[in-house]
Amino acid sequence: MYEFRMPSLGADMEAGTLVEWLIKSGDEVQRGQVVAVVETQKGAVDVEIWEAGTVDRLVVETGRKVPVGELLALLRTAGEAAATAAETPAAPATPQAVTAPTIVAAAPPRAATAAVSARQRVAPSARKLAEELGIDIAAVQAAEPGAVISRADVERAAQAKMPTPVVAKSAVPDWHAQMRMAIATAMSRSKREIPHYYLATDIDVTAVSSWLETENLKRSVTERLLPVVPFMKAVALALREVPELNGFWVDGAARPSAAVHLGMAIAMRGGGLVAPAIHDADRKSLDQLMADLRDLITRVRSGRLRSSEMSDPTVTFTNLGEQGVEGVFGVIYPPQVAIVGLGKISERPWVEGGAVVVRKVATVTLAADHRASDGHRGGLFLAALDRLLQQPEKLR
Repeated sequence: MYEFRMPSLGADMEAGTLVEWLIKSGDEVQRGQVVAVVETQKGAVDVEIWEAGTVDRLVVETGRKVPVGELLALLRTAGEAAATAAETPAAPATPQAVTAPTIVAAAPPRAATAAVSARQRVAPSARKLAEELGIDIAAVQAAEPGAVISRADVERAAQAKMPTPVVAKSAVPDWHAQMRMAIATAMSRSKREIPHYYLATDIDVTAVSSWLETENLKRSVTERLLPVVPFMKAVALALREVPELNGFWVDGAARPSAAVHLGMAIAMRGGGLVAPAIHDADRKSLDQLMADLRDLITRVRSGRLRSSEMSDPTVTFTNLGEQGVEGVFGVIYPPQVAIVGLGKISERPWVEGGAVVVRKVATVTLAADHRASDGHRGGLFLAALDRLLQQPEKLR
């Protein structure tokens, strides 16, 4: 009997709220299938299951806040019979501190919530806000036909019901404050436990910038590559050469990863940051990376990510160049062992062949865990990245 448990969706997650089951007892499921929606402090996540079989029992009902590692469901693999009640593993007791909040009397009953979910998708944060405000989610209309009902839709419905804006606003839970607290917890742990070292180098990116400009002129507007995409590929390939920077620090030891799952730092609407993974970035073409990045950005902004994207980035890449930042010295996201930063591309004086010329230059930074690597290996990574960017035609 396979035990499906609440996964860890990042170092800052201690528990998640199970807002929706997408399966029921008796259903056949396949490896990689999305089976549940879990809300974390950074938004809703589509949770996948990594075993094929038949759903024997859903142990946890929707609406509960479940600690990481707690049993969610039982799955019968090939040839297994249904479990009896006595054979069902006991789920760990949920501490009082993380039990689901009591719903006020004015909140809609779960049956109504489930009914609207069957007709139209509702963002978990919007569902929670409706409960807090006492708004019947079944009566809330999305801004556009067929769109997911969002927090903004619920707030608009609340304002229509209670004309005084101050009253409605005072009832809204400070979701962003909770998210900032989660980020602060993870980053405090990182600075406390990880001995960071920092390196920076200026790279002449004239060649890759010129190549990209020429390449994009051959493409339609919808098929053009963002400037960050060749850097993503170059970072992934450079990590192959210096694998100590690609992986995790777990149980007192470094564990390099054979796969390069590039965690892309993406700003969320209204503030906050997530870094979901683009899997096997070193093996993908620039077009595939561009498609994956566009898809990730769209789903981050709409608040829908997948558990596999949140749980297994092997390194993080942050690009603040578009915001005019010269260089960024990031904080490592545990249990990863490195974060790469890209600053803005700007024209600067550059000495070449004894002459001063104007070149396009970007500052690339590396923050790495001194337990897993050292400055020499970090320097080799930056040198490899520089070399790869001088031959952009080979990044395809």
